[in-house]
Amino acid sequence: MKTKMSSLALCTVAVVAAVVLLSEAPTSEAVTCSVYELSSCLSAITYGTTPSSQCCSKLYEQKPCLCGYLKDPNLSQYVNSANAKKVAYYCNVSYPSCS
Repeated sequence: MKTKMSSLALCTVAVVAAVVLLSEAPTSEAVTCSVYELSSCLSAITYGTTPSSQCCSKLYEQKPCLCGYLKDPNLSQYVNSANAKKVAYYCNVSYPSCS
């Protein structure tokens, strides 16, 4: 009888553990900040052309990185340009206020 109770307890613990491990917990994917991800936006930022849907998608993905790009002296002139602001507006991506 004691062995059956131990087996039942062990099975119960295993089932509870499986349920906890398999339940969907909210996850957040880290964004890899890479300015190369915005290459589809190059003509829109450089020449003021209409950004493509891929550009908008990538801009939205890279939104957490924009302040870093603005602080980078090699990138800030492009990211802070009038055309870049137009691209952000067109793509409905809020332009960051960085501190």
